[in-house]
Amino acid sequence: MFTPSRDEARRFLIDAWRKYRAREPLSALEQTAAQLIAMHPEYHPVLETPDAHIDRDYRPEQGDVNPFLHLSLHLAVAEQLAIDQPPGIAAHYARLRDARGDVHEALHAIVECLGEVIWQAQRSGAGPDAAAYLACLERR
Repeated sequence: MFTPSRDEARRFLIDAWRKYRAREPLSALEQTAAQLIAMHPEYHPVLETPDAHIDRDYRPEQGDVNPFLHLSLHLAVAEQLAIDQPPGIAAHYARLRDARGDVHEALHAIVECLGEVIWQAQRSGAGPDAAAYLACLERR
């Protein structure tokens, strides 16, 4: 399994967006990342001025939103949906998309659940709980 460092993950997003804007060839994963980034114009200035943001610490307790984390969670959800893993996530996505009438809103609901499950896993020192993840999606 590939586990990039914080800087590698951030650099991947920055480079995917730079290549997309320059109309350079993209790998499949870079294409997915660029599509997700395009959905978040509020993060474009961060990705387009990487030297000012690559090393920044984002503190949620101070109201900071970490654009790199948010986009990375979106990317994880895109991969999960592509393979329906955990099983049933694609059906939850379809239900949320239809109920909310908006693809991005449905994805954000899933991203929020994934973030909660990862946070719980970090707090407990255990792996992410797929059942808790799907239960969170069921409540949305």
